[in-house]
Amino acid sequence: MATTAVSAESKNYLNAEYGIRSWLLTTDHKRIAILYLISITLMFFIGGYFALLIRLELLTPAGDLLTADMYNKAFSMHGQIMVFFFLVPSIPAVLGNFLIPMMVGAKDLAFPRINLLSWYVYIGGAAMYIWCVITGGVDTGWTFYTPYSSLFSNTHVVEACLAIFFAGFSSILTGLNFVVTVHRMRAPGMTWTRLPLFVWSHYATSIVMLLGTPVIAITLVLVILERTLNLGIFDPSRGGDPVLFQHLFWFYSHPAVYIMILPSMGVISEIVPCFSRKRVFGYTFVAMASIAIAVIGFLVWAHHMFVAGISLYSALVFSFLSYLVAVPSAIKVFNWTATMYKGSVSFSTPMLYAMGFIGLFTMGGLTGLFLACLGVDVHVHDTYFVIAHFHYIMVGGAVLGYLGGIHLWWPKISGRLYPEAWGRLAAIIVFIGFNLTFFPQFILGYLGMPRRYWDYSHMPEWQALNVLSTAGASILAVGYLLPLAYLLWSLRYGKIAGDNPWMATGLEWKTSSPPPTFNFEQTPEVTWEAYEYEKMPLPEEVTLER
Repeated sequence: MATTAVSAESKNYLNAEYGIRSWLLTTDHKRIAILYLISITLMFFIGGYFALLIRLELLTPAGDLLTADMYNKAFSMHGQIMVFFFLVPSIPAVLGNFLIPMMVGAKDLAFPRINLLSWYVYIGGAAMYIWCVITGGVDTGWTFYTPYSSLFSNTHVVEACLAIFFAGFSSILTGLNFVVTVHRMRAPGMTWTRLPLFVWSHYATSIVMLLGTPVIAITLVLVILERTLNLGIFDPSRGGDPVLFQHLFWFYSHPAVYIMILPSMGVISEIVPCFSRKRVFGYTFVAMASIAIAVIGFLVWAHHMFVAGISLYSALVFSFLSYLVAVPSAIKVFNWTATMYKGSVSFSTPMLYAMGFIGLFTMGGLTGLFLACLGVDVHVHDTYFVIAHFHYIMVGGAVLGYLGGIHLWWPKISGRLYPEAWGRLAAIIVFIGFNLTFFPQFILGYLGMPRRYWDYSHMPEWQALNVLSTAGASILAVGYLLPLAYLLWSLRYGKIAGDNPWMATGLEWKTSSPPPTFNFEQTPEVTWEAYEYEKMPLPEEVTLER
């Protein structure tokens, strides 16, 4: 009887069933999150391979590694893979899938089978895109700008559009699941004002997924129809309007920036109070800021089009709205900083990633204000200044948030602890490598280096900054590979984590590590306010550091 009790006690979502079939047909949100984790990691390294080719080509002014066509394909496929197959699904599909039901006290997401379907749809899109890569690639840039994509390109544009169309439907299904779960499946006592800020961020993200993704889906379908049926939709030689494509594309793709960054903000809103041992400063303002970002994000798309021939008056309106969307983002940054003020701050690995996020996201946000200014944007448009700004938000922000979240919840996901010293080293290496990679690009862009150029032999003085950038990229690659190595190592050799190694307050820490299949033996009842860290004991590591 004692043996049976121990066996039942150790049953969790990882060992409940064995075999490939049990994983491929699972409806457990936690297992589906692991399937997503494996899939997007593969896509990340494929996209990273193309980034490596770009940086190696730009080591020298002459185009001597890749041909011009190969370079066009390299930056196009790097951008499309990283945006549509890594950044957009990364935190929602992995951490959101794994954590949201537990955070709200539910046994699963509202639609478990649709959740599994979303992964299969994603895999279908990813497989189709990999086929495009293997059979010749795509050279349209990640934006598919017409009429090049609809008329002149001889690459696999139709197949790439279909692949991203599938990935978009995966996002729609995930967003639908999150919205219904948050509305209908919260535990007793889990009021809106007690929801974790991670859930608020994903709720706002899901709104953008549901309202914005169909627009990019139908836009890509129109490109396919114009390309295959010779219709005149975007191609001016057939009576179409290429600026219409830009309006439709950016109506989704600027809110898509918030699909990528809002979940990371949710992660940071969990890490900062946990490792500062304080309730998050201005909880209501941080929660409402997520909704404000999602709403205002739909109103700023044309700031990408200041030089595309739009009306000066509409450009002024979009410039103002672009400044306005910075306000809720700034509220979050100030509130995270105020939370750390006079807190018992522990510089554990997740906290290092969170602090790196705050600094790099702030830098990216401030340079975004440069691009919102009409006069400055005309000067730096389509230069490496834009590349640097985008990567400070997307890599310095979204990827650091993703890595911080993986490290925060790894004990819950795996039941094991990773080596803390290696974790801190990786966080420092990523921060150094990132800044060395992308800060020189601000200078290059301001000096006039255009993006998407394969040969800059007419300006050899740009080489020194490009060499720095490539050196930084190699350091950044080491920083990305280290977590992959020690997290895999920890699955077998890491110390047993215990249910709540960080002494955190969320419902997900009230269940075992790893959690059972249905998360909770009994439906929990929430009787405390969010982030009551003042009432929680300090974890042993924080006590030692103090």
